[in-house]
Amino acid sequence: MKTNKLLFLSFIFISLGFTAQAQRGARIGYIDMEYILENVPEYQEASTQLEGKVQRWKKDIEKKNKEVEQMKLNLSNERVLLTQELIEEREEEIKILENEIMDYQQDRFGPNGDLMIQRRQLVQPIQDQVFNIVQEIAENKKYDFIFDKSADVVMLFAAERNDISDVVLRSINRAAKREEAKTKREEREIERKEALSAEEEGAVTEREQEIEDRKNEREKMMEERRRQRDSIRNARKAEIEKRRERILRERQARMDSIEKAREQKRKERSQNNDSGNDDNQEE
Repeated sequence: MKTNKLLFLSFIFISLGFTAQAQRGARIGYIDMEYILENVPEYQEASTQLEGKVQRWKKDIEKKNKEVEQMKLNLSNERVLLTQELIEEREEEIKILENEIMDYQQDRFGPNGDLMIQRRQLVQPIQDQVFNIVQEIAENKKYDFIFDKSADVVMLFAAERNDISDVVLRSINRAAKREEAKTKREEREIERKEALSAEEEGAVTEREQEIEDRKNEREKMMEERRRQRDSIRNARKAEIEKRRERILRERQARMDSIEKAREQKRKERSQNNDSGNDDNQEE
């Protein structure tokens, strides 16, 4: 089936090659779906969440496999002490658990498992959005053919000037921004950018990037100043705490010394009283 598909696609490309050679006016473009997906924040966030699920599923399988291995080890160690009936029961229990693990793996990672289903659900909305945007670009920019570079179609060469992935990606980001726009001013700014040509938008984007870079540089400087200020403040705080602890130790030492001296005096008075009583008894 896949071979027939590749042959069909090859036939299309050969036909297009002859057509393009006969008609030099044909305009061809392509997109890189993988590149687009990598730069859509919503997709990346959902993909990260899905990856978290995958890791939990793998841990569940690993845990169950360890249980099976432990059961096999226990059976091996206890086999000489068990009757044949008990041995068969243990083996049946292990077999049932192994089948459950296999079913769980198929449910999660099989061709129709949760992973494949959720990946399709994750990609489908963006693919639909890309398809609609490509249709608009093809009509507005007069493209004759637009291909997906990341699909099964084999591209032996693709000039970068024909790559419209960034155009599609900008359209996706604009659609997301339009949904997030909260004021009329923000909506007008988005509409103004949409009206720009690719060259003008590139210039605007470059200026915005310069502004963003300067903003980031100022934030870095402020962060460095805050870090230095916090470092000085922490050093002073540590010094004050150290001085406070030293004062408390010295005060405690003086109090201990006074208490020791008082205790010594009490002992001396007690000894003197005892000595006086002895003298009185002798008289």
